Amino acid sequence: MILKGGFSVDELRFQQGEEKQEEKGSNLIDKIQQMGQTNVPQMSQDSKIHCLTIVGQIEGHMQLPPQNKTTKYEHVIPQIVAIEQNPKIEGLLVILNTVGGDVEAGLAISEMLASLSKPTVSIVLGGGHSIGVPIAVSCDYSFIAETATMTIHPIRLTGLVIGVPQTFEYLDKMQDRVINFVTKHSNITEETFKELMFAKGNLTRDIGTNVVGSDAVKYGLIDEVGGIGQAMQKLNSLIDAKKADLPPENKGAMLQ
Repeated sequence: MILKGGFSVDELRFQQGEEKQEEKGSNLIDKIQQMGQTNVPQMSQDSKIHCLTIVGQIEGHMQLPPQNKTTKYEHVIPQIVAIEQNPKIEGLLVILNTVGGDVEAGLAISEMLASLSKPTVSIVLGGGHSIGVPIAVSCDYSFIAETATMTIHPIRLTGLVIGVPQTFEYLDKMQDRVINFVTKHSNITEETFKELMFAKGNLTRDIGTNVVGSDAVKYGLIDEVGGIGQAMQKLNSLIDAKKADLPPENKGAMLQ
């Protein structure tokens, strides 16, 4: 059967299919460019949990080389805002496999996660090093995989540092911000955290103290050793507990 314009039905269907595929591909590229991932969970209609990934190096005010795998804080912050204001999202799962990065960007992400009104659970897979430590402890409950590691070391700057009192004071105050945040949002004591941070043998090698799986729990830095199954189970229980504490009128709204 030939239609107007000289195209058959099959040719027309094929052409429309190609156009839809091109449109789908364009949307996929837009999501990767804007959010750093192929699927944005808060846009999904079938999930009440948002999954936020912190991977590679946390990029702050300075753009890192293109070969570096990074988590850009300007991508993460709008997602956290969207999670807070979206009524369909009831909980947040944060997955970390990061080497650390920009201190102030990491602290900004940590503070935002800590101030969310919705239940949050974090899980360290592979590594949650350096400024990844405050992000890991910022959630309501934290997990670490048995083989995952966390590196705790003093704040340092890359490149040339002029040894003047002002520089030392700046670094010292920034270090205090990290220590205070971590001790406030975990069960580790300030004394123990500083001991790990300033361990002399490790400082000479400039690697900090490397804490593996169960040791992170033993020190009180992380709540529990576990994987994705335990993390999801805990998050769902926190969501249910939050619903149970809601006033009656809000419970009715949730049921509707």
